[in-house]
Amino acid sequence: MNEEPRTATLDSQPSESDGLPLISPPAPTSDVPDPFLREPEESSEEDDSADSEVAVDTAQSPSAAPPVEEVTLAPVQPSTPSAPRSPSLNKSVPPTPVPMASDEEDEDEEDIPELYLPGLTLPTMFLPIPNTDPLSTLLTKYIPPEKRPPRDLIGDYSRAGGELHPLIMTNSWRAIARQARDRIVEADPEDVPYILSLWYLRLSSLARMRLFNQTTAECTNLFAVLHAVAPREARTYLFDRVLPFELEVLYTRLKYWAGDHVGYLDALSALLRRCKAKARGTRGDQAAKAMWTERGARVVLIIASQLSEMRDYTAAAKLLEPLCMQPGGVSSPALRSAVARIYLQGGYVAMAAKHFAAVAEDPSADPVQKAMNAALFASAEGDWARATAELERMLAADPDNFAAVNNLAVALLNQGRLREAIQVLEGALQASPATIVTAEPFLFNLSTLYELRSAAGADKKRELLVEVAKWAGDGLRTTCLKLPTT
Repeated sequence: MNEEPRTATLDSQPSESDGLPLISPPAPTSDVPDPFLREPEESSEEDDSADSEVAVDTAQSPSAAPPVEEVTLAPVQPSTPSAPRSPSLNKSVPPTPVPMASDEEDEDEEDIPELYLPGLTLPTMFLPIPNTDPLSTLLTKYIPPEKRPPRDLIGDYSRAGGELHPLIMTNSWRAIARQARDRIVEADPEDVPYILSLWYLRLSSLARMRLFNQTTAECTNLFAVLHAVAPREARTYLFDRVLPFELEVLYTRLKYWAGDHVGYLDALSALLRRCKAKARGTRGDQAAKAMWTERGARVVLIIASQLSEMRDYTAAAKLLEPLCMQPGGVSSPALRSAVARIYLQGGYVAMAAKHFAAVAEDPSADPVQKAMNAALFASAEGDWARATAELERMLAADPDNFAAVNNLAVALLNQGRLREAIQVLEGALQASPATIVTAEPFLFNLSTLYELRSAAGADKKRELLVEVAKWAGDGLRTTCLKLPTT
């Protein structure tokens, strides 16, 4: 039988993705050649046979074959290639290289539609922000010009150096809305995720300023552009992969601002069904399933809040109760405490006591949470002395617990200790004005106590107005000050 030339094993060039060193195989011992490297420590008989084999190969090929040894990494090409040998199906070969991840990424990139939405950056999409607000109206009516604290009614975001965090900490929503608008107009229409994030910043800032009509108009303009995206595949990809979920939640809020509370619940329910469908269709993608599950839980909380506002406390509690026990048997004491408070609002004291007791027995619950629950339940039972004792213990451990401060003032008021209640609230206002003036229930309670104290309550409320104007920023609901605007 004629042997194929030994150099034929080096003729065919390996692919660049192979990355394996080229070697010269040893002499075949049968019809099937051995493709593996021969060990250097071999018997002289094997060496002699290998040499004879090489001699035969050399005689049959114009180019000399290298000796049987490991060859360097650089591929060796014969000067005159010989005809390739027919493949042997029984020959052991190296494993097929794993395809590079970039190939799959290239395929995914081909499926991603290109989005170019210049309509999102048009200046005509936005309305001018009013240069006044209800707080300025109260200052004009009740405070002389020389005593009015300066307030930014223009929205100058340059004073913060363009940084977002200082503006948020000072409740400068007007400046944030202006900054978002300017950046949207200057943005590249191809950078759709960045533009949509700025849109959410703009709309949420307008909502914080309670400019609900303007928020509705601009949000309607935004979704008109998004719903007009073609083809349908690109629009589906935009809503499923690019559009921030917060914008979808904000879009459902338009019905609430229009006074259609039932329609708002219907829109939230549709959004919840979508979250459930997306979670079921993740096909084993645990990250995507967790994301859609978390989004669905957030929608459930919003629905429960709306039901409580509509005074349907039973429905709100029943909606939240299944969430009190998380997957894996993990409890949520904070959520269970919220359910108990909803039952208290509805007058279902027995059900509230059941949930409060479960939190009290939960070792993972925060001790502060347990103490607050005990104070609230004592208040519901009319035991104001016990509620006062619980709240005072909480404040002794944490004087900056302003929720406990507010509840302590209410407990003192219900015991006829009006002066002490006012002192508690005023002390908290002096200690941390920037925090207190943004808590509208706190301001409402303090204004109410001023009215109950004496006829001098109007002067005290005007002083409170000046203090609030120094620290409140934009978007305060001025009705909490109990000062008429007309």
